[in-house]
Amino acid sequence: MRAIRWPQLVRRTHKWLALLIGVQVVFWTATGFYMVVVHIDTIHGDHLVRPAPAPAVALAGLSPPGAAAAAVPGASEVRLISRLGRPAWRVQGAAGVAVFDARSGARLGELSEGEVRAAAKARFTGDAEIVRATRLTAPVQEMGKRPLPYWQVEFAGWNRPTLYIAPQTGELLARRHLLWRVFDFAWMLHIMDYGERTDVNNPLLRVATWTALAMALTGAWLLVWAFPRRKKRKSI
Repeated sequence: MRAIRWPQLVRRTHKWLALLIGVQVVFWTATGFYMVVVHIDTIHGDHLVRPAPAPAVALAGLSPPGAAAAAVPGASEVRLISRLGRPAWRVQGAAGVAVFDARSGARLGELSEGEVRAAAKARFTGDAEIVRATRLTAPVQEMGKRPLPYWQVEFAGWNRPTLYIAPQTGELLARRHLLWRVFDFAWMLHIMDYGERTDVNNPLLRVATWTALAMALTGAWLLVWAFPRRKKRKSI
């Protein structure tokens, strides 16, 4: 029976494993480097928006929140918000969000495009002009599974700052910019989830991880084997 030549077998195994997983290892290194170098607060876009103004009104002059809740089937939450500087009751219902004027109790419709632009301008920290405002009824990748519809307000600038505004309340739903989009693409390559970009324990990633580990272990074995062994001196 022919003896197994371990160095040759391990070398071939290491070579084929490197060919199989080498490109992904490069992706892991490059994307990990980007995620470390760019600060996470910058990625989140905290510098792009001002804090939401808290509604400061006299509760005595407001309509009862119970009346607003009773008008919405399946109401689960009632919250006082500031809608374009005016107090309003935000009611979360089974079919979505409804908004009522907190003083008159009247139900309010969606914001107009002009009002959405004003809401976005009020939250944006920069002085760039709005390039376009679009009411979206089809999902976009960078908003994930957030419920539709929502307004996409894009500002001028190299990093394409974009604010997403709720059509009923004028609240900020998300902020996006070029560095975030690069991060999102890098994250997709890093976790190997090319669909939803959220599953960090998907089968493809697990297979790639074990393959990379096998490549590293065979490489370590070859490195140790390559060092010359010192022969023990015979005692006289």
